[in-house]
Amino acid sequence: MSKQWVTTRIKQKGDGKCIPWRNLRDLILAHPDVKKRVDVFALSIYGLVIFPKALGHVDEAVADLFDRLGKGTTPIPAILAETFRSLNACRRAGEGRFIGCAQLLLSWFHSHFWKVEKVSYRIFSENYSPLKELVATPRRDDITEENWMTVLQNLQEEDVEWRALWMAPDEILYRCRDFDWVPLLGVWGAIGYAPLLALRQYRSRQFTPSTYGLAQYEFVFTGNNYKKKVRKISNAWNQTRRMKKFAASPMTTPEYDRWWNQRINDNIPTSDQGNPQSIEEHLKVIPSELEIIRQDFEGKSLELEKRIEQLEEEKMQLGLDVNVQKLEAEKLRKGKNKAEEDLDSLKTDCKKLRKSMRTAGLGKNIRTVAT
Repeated sequence: MSKQWVTTRIKQKGDGKCIPWRNLRDLILAHPDVKKRVDVFALSIYGLVIFPKALGHVDEAVADLFDRLGKGTTPIPAILAETFRSLNACRRAGEGRFIGCAQLLLSWFHSHFWKVEKVSYRIFSENYSPLKELVATPRRDDITEENWMTVLQNLQEEDVEWRALWMAPDEILYRCRDFDWVPLLGVWGAIGYAPLLALRQYRSRQFTPSTYGLAQYEFVFTGNNYKKKVRKISNAWNQTRRMKKFAASPMTTPEYDRWWNQRINDNIPTSDQGNPQSIEEHLKVIPSELEIIRQDFEGKSLELEKRIEQLEEEKMQLGLDVNVQKLEAEKLRKGKNKAEEDLDSLKTDCKKLRKSMRTAGLGKNIRTVAT
């Protein structure tokens, strides 16, 4: 697409400039270069499905992101940023329209809610795709919006599969440089995300991490002051920190349960405000308690011992049943052999009797008497 082609077709839609889908469609159908047709089609998917904003239009900011994809940029942080920004806006207002990729959000719902029978080893299959699995899953279209609201408002902990089966990371990226969390740059704005608030998705023990400063780093890309924050976030991604995933029980700490019940946001002070312990020290203490590991190990060992005893009893019972069946089969086999031997003996005696009768002329005399 040349600059002149874009200039003549771009339109103002709301607070952004967009290219109508019909113009992109005509370009896809008419352009002589197959590779460029594919590129324009991919751009259309990004603008209409993954980053939708104005119905039937592709925002120019999406085109800028798409241009950077060819230079090695990943779209994942931008997808997460716009998803969280839109959900946050709806939550604060108590209503609103979700502006994001509804298909990916539905896939997340499908993977985490309403536990169902799934085959976990399929994630290691070369052709496995959670999106393909979602498409193949039959869904009901007759559930009203009110019913959905009722279901989601009454979700219980046992209804949630905290870790999707296709999630198999060994490490968790939990902070970037000076941030106690992960800042995300989207297409139209930025937002902070605290992965340590979602440790249960990794089968790890959930505690209350630092969320200080999250609210200050939720902003839109307008005005003159946002560029400095964008540069700071971009530089922070050059120094990321990760932690090994840690499985332990109970799944939440008592402090987290109290914090969650009070629904307190952005309440954890920075390290120089009454909490001298750094986030790394906090991680060393809370999720790695040796006593909890020992208790978990002993509990699992006890369960395994009980299961082994049960299997041994079942094995013994099966062994007894097999021995009884073997004895019955041996008795039948011997009885069959004895019957066959008796039959053979009877046949032999019958032949001898006939031969004796012919030798003594008994058979001839019997025929004469009969005549």
